[in-house]
Amino acid sequence: MEKATISIPEIKFTKLFINGEFVHSISGKTFESIDPRTEEVIANVSEGDKEDVDLAVKVARQAFDHGPWPRLPGCERRRIMLKFADLIDENVEELAALDTLDAANLYSLGKAKQIHDGAELIRYYAGAADKIHGTTLKMSRELQGYTLVEPIGVVGHIIPWNFPTQMFVMKVGPALAAGCTMVVKPAEQTPLSALYYAHLAKQAGVPDGVINVVTGYGSTAGAAISSHMDIDMVSFTGSTETGHRIMQGAATSNLKAVSLELGGKSPFIVFDDADVDRVAPLALRVLVLSFRKEYTISSWRDCLEEVKTWVVGDPFDPNVNQGPQVDKKQYEKVLSYIERGKKEGATLLVGGKPLPGKGYYIEPTIFTDVTDDMTIAKEEIFGPVMSIMKFKSVEEAIKRANGTKYGLAAGIMTNDLNIANTVARSVRAGAVWINCYFAFDNDLPVGGYKMSGFGKDMGIEALHKYLLTKSVATPIFKTLHGFDHLCDYGKLSKMAIVSVFPPANTS
Repeated sequence: MEKATISIPEIKFTKLFINGEFVHSISGKTFESIDPRTEEVIANVSEGDKEDVDLAVKVARQAFDHGPWPRLPGCERRRIMLKFADLIDENVEELAALDTLDAANLYSLGKAKQIHDGAELIRYYAGAADKIHGTTLKMSRELQGYTLVEPIGVVGHIIPWNFPTQMFVMKVGPALAAGCTMVVKPAEQTPLSALYYAHLAKQAGVPDGVINVVTGYGSTAGAAISSHMDIDMVSFTGSTETGHRIMQGAATSNLKAVSLELGGKSPFIVFDDADVDRVAPLALRVLVLSFRKEYTISSWRDCLEEVKTWVVGDPFDPNVNQGPQVDKKQYEKVLSYIERGKKEGATLLVGGKPLPGKGYYIEPTIFTDVTDDMTIAKEEIFGPVMSIMKFKSVEEAIKRANGTKYGLAAGIMTNDLNIANTVARSVRAGAVWINCYFAFDNDLPVGGYKMSGFGKDMGIEALHKYLLTKSVATPIFKTLHGFDHLCDYGKLSKMAIVSVFPPANTS
């Protein structure tokens, strides 16, 4: 395991962020944020519970119903959001370090790209803030109408541990642009950067009560958000199992709107004409379920050679390709999947063992001879494990790729345009990458099919889920040239019309 020496930043923010202030939880309880590199405590963070969520929601409701944010001109929200993005860029090193400490994200990647990408996503939605408008409707001769597009209200964001910065900005960015107020619950494994982002938002001029961050556990703080009677929408990214519970909470409370980006088992389908040199680096970026044409590429040797150069170690080290798992629970879960794979008959080609010493490190692992009924082929592992499976035809590849309860994403490697188009249209997945994998852009909506959830993050489509459309209709009083008979003034009086201009004298 590679070691790195770096000056760890001071942890500045560990309390809940409510109404523009850092405050202790009502109970006074805290929980430990653990460094997955060393298994040591980074900080003791305030543990929010239902009472803290109630307080945060009350503040967010007041900010929505009576505060300036939903009523600001879009151009003013844009100005504040652009300042927020600038502050993110100015604090890139500290933010990248927090995500490395908490989530074991690669520091070099965070510093060079991920944090800046987060700032750019805020700018993307800032640019949309003053372009939210309804439409004029062509209706009957007796009516005219238009639509108003309004913010949905108070939003609860529940975000996972895997990419703390990206998950925060992809939820908060469009909700801010729409004019919503919000309560954010970051994952208990990765609370630190969310608190820092809330601090920067206040510095940028986001009014108090608009962004509130309640750190804590999903079973308490998260459950309180999903079932809260005064939250108008909940947006969640995480496991399918938790998605079930969030929908139940939303349904049995106030039938709030729900957006879910859930689990996946995303296939990476490699055809016989694919560029062999590009396959292994793409597949190993995420170590996914990989289908390969049986009679062409020797179905694993290129990946095996690539793994030999893969450096596992301290994510602060710029030479490292893979850091540790986020916590002990995830570490043990991944190792249990590896054991299941071996017991169920898959062939372990490389890896499969924990690394010695401190930290939640696991070797990159590749299985072959994997069949569709094996656990490692069916369930989301969320760790450094690849399963290689073989297929004989395009039709078989499509059928097996669709033979899963998930539908988050899929990748296709081929130089044949007909195959690419056929598979892209046939695979039931929310995103399909052709000759690339894990490719994202601010303008590209992401979100799954089937049990991978519904609703989109990223792109303008994500902005729409934080908006409601209100239809407005008014009668047209045709009083000229003898048309005044079209208006029933008696009926209008019953509709509490206070005064009506008298019809013109057409005699």
